[in-house]
Amino acid sequence: MVSQPVPKDLSSWLDHIERLHPKSIEMGLGRVKQVIQRLKLKPNFTAITVAGTNGKGSTCAMLAQIYHQAGYKVGCYTSPHLLRYNERVKVNGNEVDDRLLCEAFEAVEAARRYAGDEIALTYFEVGTLAAVWHFVQTGVDVAILEIGLGGRLDAVNAFTPDCAIVTAVDLDHQEFLGDDREKIAYEKAGVYRKDTPAICGDNYPPGSLIEYAKSIHANLRCINQYFNWNVLGDGWQYLSQGHVVHTLPLPALQGKYQLNNAACAVAAVESLQGKLPVATVSIAEAMRQVTVAGRFQKVSDKPLTILDVAHNPQAARALAENLAAIRLEQQSNRPGKKAGLGTVAVFAMLSDKDITGVVEAVKDEIDTWYVASIEHIRGARASDLAAVISAKSPAARIDLFNTPAEAYEHARADIEACIDGNENDKIIVFGSFFTVAGVMQHINEPGVSHL
Repeated sequence: MVSQPVPKDLSSWLDHIERLHPKSIEMGLGRVKQVIQRLKLKPNFTAITVAGTNGKGSTCAMLAQIYHQAGYKVGCYTSPHLLRYNERVKVNGNEVDDRLLCEAFEAVEAARRYAGDEIALTYFEVGTLAAVWHFVQTGVDVAILEIGLGGRLDAVNAFTPDCAIVTAVDLDHQEFLGDDREKIAYEKAGVYRKDTPAICGDNYPPGSLIEYAKSIHANLRCINQYFNWNVLGDGWQYLSQGHVVHTLPLPALQGKYQLNNAACAVAAVESLQGKLPVATVSIAEAMRQVTVAGRFQKVSDKPLTILDVAHNPQAARALAENLAAIRLEQQSNRPGKKAGLGTVAVFAMLSDKDITGVVEAVKDEIDTWYVASIEHIRGARASDLAAVISAKSPAARIDLFNTPAEAYEHARADIEACIDGNENDKIIVFGSFFTVAGVMQHINEPGVSHL
């Protein structure tokens, strides 16, 4: 076998691992487990696995912040990233630098190609192994590991968790997980383990999830049954088996649905108190400080500009709920004022997502659509998105653009130029991680920032 040069920088490593496997997604744990054995990778930290259709990123961020506030050394692995790969691998809230990521990739590569017996791994599989390898090397106390897709056959599930969470379950990635909630929930429930805390944050958990958890004798704890939450003024209470355990400030992440995610995080922390004790004060401070890029993230006040990676109907319904709350607040604070362009959507999606479902969920909160194409093999054309919007909202104003960044710039310029415009006008950028990343990257360019 001809020896291949070892990549020298992170960009080269990312190019390399993207070419290792002919498929971007290849479900199954066999190949990953082989490389784990070669690496002699035996994590000695407490691990929390987080699966679900929506809410994973927020739940991971809350868990990482809680344990960091409690004084533990915390590793957090999430995906996808928005601007830099380093966003995926953090220790104590700080992105791991290029040099250390390259070391981790080099270790995985050596094990993958050990003794000339090469094992093909996908981009996500290599990334998962590299993250866990780094967490072992750096000696974290606890690692929060987000499932990339599904659960049962996801690379993260090759590692045994001390607690596993399934947040909300909805339709997404049907080509891999199944075409209804029962099938998808079964795949996600695969992260649960025997005699191990199994948290479920879905308000109406599918029967397949409950049956699977019972069949393996997992310690299942469902929201609205084992644990719950109550809003109390400007705070909230976490309840376990009907008893108030913690009284906490509302999460810094906006949206009532975030309390489900917060409750899941606290339920996991409570289940592990014997291993990793955490005081209420640490949980409270984490609620105040937690942030997640691209999750209803405000990046400008004039005009109000919000970025949200919502890309399926469930997430779009949550987005609509947040937009409605802002609209009602604006009307209350500035009664009688009409917006010029109103709520302007900078919108782009991937073609394999439920475009109709997303538009249906959010259309009543959007006044003007600035629709863009995504430069990706799976990107939907702006004209196709516009056709869906027109079918659902025949009177909608729709303009088409080549990229999300171009759509965003026109939205800003048009709001500023609008004679009737006022502070009630706002921009919401949503539809895909690619959409948000494109606008984020544009905002961060020298001389462009509108923060």
